[in-house]
Amino acid sequence: MHHDRDAHDLVGAVVTIPPQRNLAFPGGTLPTHRLSVRNYLGGPGLAPEDLTMVFLMREDDDKSPTSMPTRTVGEAAEAARAIEALGMRSVKVFAGSRVRDGHASQAASPTGLMARTIKAVKKATPGLAVMTETCVCSHTDSGECWLANERDDSMDLEKTTSVLAAQAVMQAEAGADIVGPAAMIPGSVRAVRDALDGAGHRDVAIMPHLIFESVLYQGYRATMGAAPRSGARAFQINPRRPEMAVHIALEMVREGADMILTEPALHTVDTLVHLKDKLPVPVVPFSVSGEYLRLTDLKASGERDVSGLMEAYTVLKRAGADRIITYGAVDIARRLKPS
Repeated sequence: MHHDRDAHDLVGAVVTIPPQRNLAFPGGTLPTHRLSVRNYLGGPGLAPEDLTMVFLMREDDDKSPTSMPTRTVGEAAEAARAIEALGMRSVKVFAGSRVRDGHASQAASPTGLMARTIKAVKKATPGLAVMTETCVCSHTDSGECWLANERDDSMDLEKTTSVLAAQAVMQAEAGADIVGPAAMIPGSVRAVRDALDGAGHRDVAIMPHLIFESVLYQGYRATMGAAPRSGARAFQINPRRPEMAVHIALEMVREGADMILTEPALHTVDTLVHLKDKLPVPVVPFSVSGEYLRLTDLKASGERDVSGLMEAYTVLKRAGADRIITYGAVDIARRLKPS
């Protein structure tokens, strides 16, 4: 087969681009002002199945005002049906105990608010994936994520991991699909995995929280009564040390994590990109209470305009987020779902 010109003849050749060509689109002229063309080439966008709705739970008779929206067990079941109808596939449940003490004695209660919520949601929507928070901060009278050694009030890691493991088993037995160790305590993921496997729940997944220190958790902490007495969370990552996040996430995977949750979502986009390169498991950002409150506008009707969140979550998706957990999931899904 003969060619009119050999390849070496092209070396050093000057290619002239007609002035009307748009260099941003080397394939040729692209009239970016034409909406139909922009939509055609717009790339993948958000979809309802990308989103996980957050449920902050309260007891039926709890009428106290909160900065973040909360639900009763009955309301959660009703909301789950609406979520499924919108095309979403998952919810993330946070629930505390009314009775709190230094032992987090109600954290693994099979009749507690968390267990009742999981059962109600799974009964209403068996196909919806139910994720949990597995932590003691909403069950201790100190608001800490750990239990204290009675001798000197120091952290008792063995006792804490034992309670976390029992809590995860309770959640699995109530019907949870994915449990979420959130204290970032070394060894806690392994303890949870061993406990789940020992109780016959090998098919229950684990998504531990990979958390950076931030002021953006205050809305959640105030609503759930989970502000730490010490003023800090011992194992959360210094935002100036992102390399620690990669190290910790890899250790979580070695301990048995099936996926990793990162938070706050928008403050950890750079970390998300690095984790996607290094981890063999999905990475799911959690857009926390402060992001929800700051990036939405409250309308006169009391509803929130989630346009800012939708822009932010497009950033997360293009950075590699496998799914996004957010308080604004329902409002966004309503915007996305064709009428």
